[in-house]
Amino acid sequence: MATGVATDSNRLAYTGGVLAPAAQARTARRWGWLLYAEYRLTSMRAYLQTIVIRSIGLPLLYLASMGLGLGALVDSGAGGVDGVSYLVFVAPGLLVSSIVMEATGEFTYPVMSGFKWQKHFFAAAASPVRPGQIAVGEVVAVGLRFLIETVVFWLALLLFGAVTAATSWLVILIAPLAALAFGAPLLAFAATQTDEGAQFAFIQRFVVMPMFLFAGTFFPLGAMPWYLQWIGWISPMWHGTQLARVVCFGMPNPVWLSVLHLVVLLVTAVAGTWFAVRIFTRRLTR
Repeated sequence: MATGVATDSNRLAYTGGVLAPAAQARTARRWGWLLYAEYRLTSMRAYLQTIVIRSIGLPLLYLASMGLGLGALVDSGAGGVDGVSYLVFVAPGLLVSSIVMEATGEFTYPVMSGFKWQKHFFAAAASPVRPGQIAVGEVVAVGLRFLIETVVFWLALLLFGAVTAATSWLVILIAPLAALAFGAPLLAFAATQTDEGAQFAFIQRFVVMPMFLFAGTFFPLGAMPWYLQWIGWISPMWHGTQLARVVCFGMPNPVWLSVLHLVVLLVTAVAGTWFAVRIFTRRLTR
């Protein structure tokens, strides 16, 4: 089947014709998640300028203000954190937290729009693309965006001298995984909502902001009172930040704990995607 589709596609390139309906249906049924991801990435061109400005400006702003500005004060007063300068300590946390918080923008109101306002989820489901493939396509497309933004942020870390380990490039995989570990369950939740209200604002104020402030981004989690540390323990942002620090400057961390961080992120991302697939299937096949 794959050979036949490839042959048809080659013929299209020379003749300018279109695939036969049966061939289009076969392609959509098999590669629906990829086709939808392509559509989703294409739709991001509507706010591409915002993405580009944020991807370049935010790392520079964060690193200059928190890393160099505040970092100079911390280094002069406390001599750094965990044996490294404050810039080196805080930079991986800034990267991970920045990418994780992006999930809130992509997996809340755009999902509501797909079901209620523009209803492009229903349009896609009217084709041979299956509802579950639409959910997977959402995750893949947004994950690719996170990957690209992480690369830009990582290059900024290199520019500022904020990484000291040769393994720092692994953060390019860790940060998007942490973002999907938060974003995939958020996608599943957003898919259950039928009317816009205060639910997304509630998530921003009472989930995202506490996670940003109390997940060890700016200081070690152990420096907080014990009754606040649980916020970090359950947040993908903390697990991602810890892994990022291990690969970026060799933060001491037991192997078993690094494995645990990775497992938590993988399980949460996969479980969230699984629930999203089920919810999309239920809503789009009524």
